[in-house]
Amino acid sequence: MSDDEQRGRGAASVHRVGGLLGDLQAAEEQPVAPRRRADAERNRAQILAAAEQLFAEQDPRSVTMDRIAKAAGVGRATLYRSFPDPSSVAVALLDEHERRLQGQLIYGPPPLGPGAPAGERLAAFYLAMLDLLERHLPLALGAETGPARFRTGAYGFWRVHVRTLLVDHGVEDPDPLIDIALSPLSPELFQFQRHQLGLSAERIGRALTVFARRLLESGGGR
Repeated sequence: MSDDEQRGRGAASVHRVGGLLGDLQAAEEQPVAPRRRADAERNRAQILAAAEQLFAEQDPRSVTMDRIAKAAGVGRATLYRSFPDPSSVAVALLDEHERRLQGQLIYGPPPLGPGAPAGERLAAFYLAMLDLLERHLPLALGAETGPARFRTGAYGFWRVHVRTLLVDHGVEDPDPLIDIALSPLSPELFQFQRHQLGLSAERIGRALTVFARRLLESGGGR
């Protein structure tokens, strides 16, 4: 066999071995992200399910990260990789319900959606929020009490919505009225009225409907 042939066989041999090693190396370097994502999603689902039960069974402000981790059957490190504190868990649970309402405000039929006078839309918004609080008060108390309420993305959305209604109504200086208009929807206030004073959601709703109309009248407008 000539030297050139030997060199050719050697190169072919190296090529075959290199190809095999390359395939093995490529297999080892395949991303594992899909499996990790599946594990993370499963853990997240367990955490949210366990937390929702805890928030419903006890004072939401007494729920701790330790209790959530134990109830979900996950380690503290796993829990903290997804959520920094109990409030953020409650926010994630409440977010789905609030997103539905946000969609109705933008795309739904009047008076909740576009097409109705500002006062009627504000009254419809109050009634929709009362319904959300009635059904998900433990989550709202865990996510939106005290100063934390003003930092949530949902509160920012509600502010934009209310400001739009005030501007549409022709209120000359709408900004001071925005948070005044949203103050009756505090979860703590709703809990006090419903469960300590014993007021019905319907009675609170009727009062807020009147309040919505008078608020816009007091703010001026066309």
